[in-house]
Amino acid sequence: MSALPTVPLNVVAVSGNMHRPSKSRALAAHVSEAIAARARIDVRSFDLVDAGPGLGAFVRTGLSPDARKVLEAIENAEALIVSAPVYKGSYPGLLKHLFDFVDPTALVGKPVLLAAVGGGLRHALVIEHQLRPLFGFFSALTVPTAVYAADSNFIDGVIIDPVVKERIDLAVSQFVALLKTVDRKVAVELA
Repeated sequence: MSALPTVPLNVVAVSGNMHRPSKSRALAAHVSEAIAARARIDVRSFDLVDAGPGLGAFVRTGLSPDARKVLEAIENAEALIVSAPVYKGSYPGLLKHLFDFVDPTALVGKPVLLAAVGGGLRHALVIEHQLRPLFGFFSALTVPTAVYAADSNFIDGVIIDPVVKERIDLAVSQFVALLKTVDRKVAVELA
C-alpha cells in the first residue's frame, strides 16, 4: 500500500439536507475533522440547499449554475463523505436526484464514507439498504463501516454519544486506509 500523498486530497462532503443548521451536516463536519487529523485533505462541503432550486431540472443541461457547481465538485473529488438525513425511512429524494446526474464513471474506485442521521435507531439500516447500493452502482469504494446517528446522539449539533464517536473513529481509519489507494493519474484520466 502506498503512502498518503503530500499534496492534500480533494475530498467533497455532501450533506443531503435542505436547511442549516442540520445534524447531517454536523455529522459530516465531525467526520471531516477526524479525517483531517489523520490525512492531508482539502474538504469542500455542500448541502442540497447549495444546489438551490435549480437541482429540480429534468436533464443535466437544465441545471442551474449552483447545481452544476455541486455536481462538478462531486465528479472531480478524489474521495467523498456522504451524510444524509433520514425522512420517512429513506434518504431525501433530491439527494438521489443529484446523484442521478453524476456521470456513471466519475466515482469508479473513489473512496466514499457513508453516514446518516435519523430520528431514532430504527432507521439505522438505511445506509446498508439504500445508500450503499447507490454507490455500488458507481463502483465506488465504500468504507465497510458506516456511521449512523440518532437525534438523541446530539446536543446543540454536537455528537455526544461515545458509541457513535467510536464508530466514526473506525470508519475514519478505514477511509484513511482507502485514501492511500487513490491513483491521481487515473482520476485525471477519468475527468
